[in-house]
Amino acid sequence: MGGRTGRGTEGAAAPAPIRCGTHRLVRVLAFSLPLLVSSAFLTGCWFYSFTGGSIPEHVSTIAIPLAEDRSIGGVPNMDQVLTDFLIERFVQQTRLALEPDESAADALLDVGIERYQNQPAAVTGDEVAALNRVTITVRVSYLDRVEDRERLARSFSNYADYDAADIALEEQTAAAVLEQLAADIFTAATSDW
Repeated sequence: MGGRTGRGTEGAAAPAPIRCGTHRLVRVLAFSLPLLVSSAFLTGCWFYSFTGGSIPEHVSTIAIPLAEDRSIGGVPNMDQVLTDFLIERFVQQTRLALEPDESAADALLDVGIERYQNQPAAVTGDEVAALNRVTITVRVSYLDRVEDRERLARSFSNYADYDAADIALEEQTAAAVLEQLAADIFTAATSDW
């Protein structure tokens, strides 16, 4: 009698079903998913959160007038640069809409640049500045006009250093400081609700 060379299923026992935890996982998800969705929905009724900030539902518009520059000796256009960074944070990264009319906005962010400094931060052995430091201080008032409450009223300060041999870097460094200040203001204003 000749033997079979191919594989056949004749006379072979059926393989046992593979059991893994998928059936149990499906049951757990079927129970947990509705709870997660409903809790997210309920939380969303009170606050909106994006990039770490919380904004009450009653606030949907914000006015951000041009920052007032009261500093002396700063780089040009700091007021516009800071205002643009604030709009990017508060409007482009949240659900808030920019309202040009301050009296019609739900919230008002009023910012003033109070102080600008550009001083040596590190000096070489020859008494020559190796690094210069740009320090900017701003004053901020954040008003919830719906509840007629001042949510934030304080000053912020930040700095950055640049190579003193390249004076052209001062403006770029000032912009980096203003961007960081905008981030600090956004975090403080949206974490205090």
